[in-house]
Amino acid sequence: MKLGLFLLAAGHHAGGWRHPQAESGTENIDLIVRAAQAAERAKFDMVFLGDRLLTTPDSHPSMITRPDPMTVLSALAMVTNRIGLAGTASTTYSEPFNLARTLASVDLISRGRAAWNIVTTFADGSINFSRDRHPDHALRYEIAEEFVQVVEGLWRSWDPDPYVRDKQAGVYIDTAKMHALHHKGRFYDVAGPLNVTPSPQGRPVLIQAGSSGPGQALAARHAEVVFTAQQDLSAAQAFYTGLKAQVRAEGRRADQCLVMPGLMPIVGRTEKQARAKLAELQAFTDQSNALAILSEQLDSDVTGLPLDGPLPELPPVPGAHSRRDLLLRSAREQGLTLRELYHLVASARGHQIVVGTAEQIARHMVRWVEQGAADGFNIMPAYFPGGLDEFNAEVVPLLQAWGHARTEYEGTTLRQHLGLDLPAPRRSAARAPQEIEAHV
Repeated sequence: MKLGLFLLAAGHHAGGWRHPQAESGTENIDLIVRAAQAAERAKFDMVFLGDRLLTTPDSHPSMITRPDPMTVLSALAMVTNRIGLAGTASTTYSEPFNLARTLASVDLISRGRAAWNIVTTFADGSINFSRDRHPDHALRYEIAEEFVQVVEGLWRSWDPDPYVRDKQAGVYIDTAKMHALHHKGRFYDVAGPLNVTPSPQGRPVLIQAGSSGPGQALAARHAEVVFTAQQDLSAAQAFYTGLKAQVRAEGRRADQCLVMPGLMPIVGRTEKQARAKLAELQAFTDQSNALAILSEQLDSDVTGLPLDGPLPELPPVPGAHSRRDLLLRSAREQGLTLRELYHLVASARGHQIVVGTAEQIARHMVRWVEQGAADGFNIMPAYFPGGLDEFNAEVVPLLQAWGHARTEYEGTTLRQHLGLDLPAPRRSAARAPQEIEAHV
């Protein structure tokens, strides 16, 4: 199975940073480096950095401050050797050329280990980006479709191996292997070509994290990995089956789009001990902060509602909101009170929490993969470094012993780790050596 480490430096649990053994801080680059290296020693496929463009006093502790993901990935490329490096960037508040160049640079620096998590940004970022308004949900995905097409086109600016470096002839690079894009669309005019050449994996791996209808449609056309939040096996199987069908309908092989739900493991020597660990973490949760996070996830203010009553009917909100729908469905099906729901959100923001012994957690993961609910998981430790260390020391060896996780990397690029095809190169007409243009 595929394994990613979702790295939030203050932990995924909203109270995780308060654990006695927790280290924290997005400014703590030493902790980030150690976590990435620990994931590499456990032979994870990738480490993944999320992002938010807005911050508020009630933001999740791991998100209220955070450095730019691409800057961090460049640093991690220098202190790791094999693990993939995935970062989030917005199609609504970026420019295709700049982002294509940044991602291609990280991919080149890491020798083919970069990935881009494509997001359209649900929160209104217009106040920081000199925009008149935040585009609505449907328009954001229309923008994203063209944005991704432009970025992919720019990444095809160069054929493989363009460098000649013939000192005698004075030819540095074969410019016949360089191709302009000349894109003119509804939202973007981008001439190209990109001034960064391909890495050993051709281009960064494309990841998509939205589970709404438009998000799945975008994923089916472009994504090679899909991060999703799923709470129960049957719903996860339905999502997996439906998405793979959409991928095939787009003329792609289903195995070229991998589904990786988020999973927070709480590991104990016994199930009772594991549940006590979770209870301890829940006791650290600040009520007002958790309710603020829940209000954000539900896109509705719930801060004044009775905590121990059932979740009331909430007014509909425009657009598609997969995380909101997931939380509302979970609350209805499980009969959760508002307090229980905010604890769920404070713990893993709607992702599944698996509490038990290492064997129970490993068997849960294997069952989901074998029963067509996932191709792997994005692991979300409640706090660092202990939550990751426990998973690596106790769960990963079981997965390895059962043949469900690698014991060594078979390749050097992220595409090789994930079993993804190299992108088809643009073909250029062959020319005799004397016809190659010099570009010095």
